[in-house]
Amino acid sequence: MAAGGPGEASFDLLAPFFAPDVELHQADALPYGGVWRGHEGMTQFFLLMGEVWESFHMVEQQFLATGETAVVLTQVRARARASGRELGFPILQAITVRNGRITEVRPFYWDTRAIADACAVPTPAD
Repeated sequence: MAAGGPGEASFDLLAPFFAPDVELHQADALPYGGVWRGHEGMTQFFLLMGEVWESFHMVEQQFLATGETAVVLTQVRARARASGRELGFPILQAITVRNGRITEVRPFYWDTRAIADACAVPTPAD
């Protein structure tokens, strides 16, 4: 997103941090929901994130647990591309690391509806 939006940046800079068989589990209610697998899946996920969000800043992170599974509480400040709406929200992530690479990410959102609503294309008022 910071590189200019969809298709402007490469996953290559992030790839070394992720295992080839990485799995990212996003809540189905989100515009980028589903399970994203492998480096190809992560590439597609980040492209979709760039289409959905104009900006997405992790403004504060607190590591609640570390080790093979890290638990991270992140405060996000984001602006949706379609609506221009800005919002702040927390994400709690369980991140599994093996052999120095991320193998699984499971983010948990407090209010997926608020996020999906902010990302929706506005409809003209009747």
